[in-house]
Amino acid sequence: MRGACEDRYRPGIGFGEVARLLAAGLIAVSSGACSLAFPIASIDMDEPETTASITPKAAVSPLSPDLNEEDWRRAKAAMSVALDPQGAGTQVTWDNPQSSRRGAFTPSSAPFVKNDEICRSFSASVHTVQAKTMNGTACRPSGGEWAITELKPGDGKPAAAKANDVSPPKTSRRA
Repeated sequence: MRGACEDRYRPGIGFGEVARLLAAGLIAVSSGACSLAFPIASIDMDEPETTASITPKAAVSPLSPDLNEEDWRRAKAAMSVALDPQGAGTQVTWDNPQSSRRGAFTPSSAPFVKNDEICRSFSASVHTVQAKTMNGTACRPSGGEWAITELKPGDGKPAAAKANDVSPPKTSRRA
């Protein structure tokens, strides 16, 4: 009588069984490669992905995204003349006949020093598709170029128009 262990263990495995075990092992290893995971970028990214095929175009001018490089070059030249501390402090206009865009800068305060730079407040108007007025401040280091440091939408009137407004004097009533 044979023992129970003898039925389970056979010392002589045939070539067919080895080939089947080897084939099953190869299938297991090759199908295991399909389960490898590679990191994929998150679907809800915080910042838009920029590719080299299309480069986002930065605005040429802080005054308006409608201004091209030549418009901004002319506007900067007018701003430099208008804000010059040695100048008359009057309105200086600019225009570009090629693009039909135009505008003006008017100083709205005396020059002042901030962070070792000469600064001056101004009002500006830009006429592109529609007229737009702004109030801002520009500064320049000694011997450098003017750079707009602050800009906000204006009230619709250039500084020169405000200076010409004549309002009746306010009267106070005393009891």
